[in-house]
Amino acid sequence: MRCVILDDYQDVARTYAAWDSLDGVEVISLTEHFGPDALVRALEGAEIVVAMRERTPFPAAVLERLTDLKLLVTTGMRNASIDLAAAARLGINVCGTPSSPHPPVELTWALIHALTRHVVTEATGHGWQRTVGSDLHGRTLGVLGLGKIGARVAAVGQAFGMDVVAWSPHLTAERAEPLGVRAVDKATLFETSDIVSLHLVLSETTRHTVGHADLASMKPTAHLVNTSRAGLVDTEALIAHLGSGTIAGAGLDVFDVEPLPADDVLRHLPNVVATPHLGYVTEDNYRRFYGGAVEDIAAWLAGDPLRTLLPKDPDA
Repeated sequence: MRCVILDDYQDVARTYAAWDSLDGVEVISLTEHFGPDALVRALEGAEIVVAMRERTPFPAAVLERLTDLKLLVTTGMRNASIDLAAAARLGINVCGTPSSPHPPVELTWALIHALTRHVVTEATGHGWQRTVGSDLHGRTLGVLGLGKIGARVAAVGQAFGMDVVAWSPHLTAERAEPLGVRAVDKATLFETSDIVSLHLVLSETTRHTVGHADLASMKPTAHLVNTSRAGLVDTEALIAHLGSGTIAGAGLDVFDVEPLPADDVLRHLPNVVATPHLGYVTEDNYRRFYGGAVEDIAAWLAGDPLRTLLPKDPDA
């Protein structure tokens, strides 16, 4: 039986789990990213595929061409790029893995510090003290989405002495108050925050939650940070506001097209700190991801699938 691990960019997947415990399974790791046609060719004969987060989409049109595929494991317990309904229709079992909320929280703050203290400029330049950083203490942090990750980002902001406000479509004061956070309306968050950090789940209702009007209402000294999903932000509007100086800058770890093309404007704007979707890329998380994948495969081979992901019931 053949198992293919996709998008193993660093060529490390096989070092983070006991793949050799899967008797009778040949495990192959692919380090390059494939488009749909090349992907179908690369997965010919593979009954098992392990996908790293949403690096490779699996829409119905691709799944229908993967006639050998029986088990698709995605790292993490949510993957919007897999058509779960199509997989169920085609008899493909889809499973998830454990993950940790801590790595994206830590990267969020790395981006915030890089922006506010001009770390890239100062670290890569040839001068000495060319910029003046902005403070966090006493400033306002606006968090969009107060779930597992957003709540932890808020707690760090409080540790820095920031006033933390939050908004999401269904956030209530009763949910926010025990966390020491003030629930505000969306307009107030964008108008008053010095840092706006996104931690919402991407869905049809949250796509482009951050649009032209939101960005236009931000302080010219404020920064936007997105370590969640690119689709939460209208990218064209963001580029326009970054270019015009409406906002001071942005820290971005997620993009509409990944890997981000070398000529993309977001790679070259001086007020953008861009990282290549590193939010979940840590040693501990990779052990959870790939160790969980091995557990999923072993359970499926034993006839008792683990952590199965099912399509949502449209009538629910």
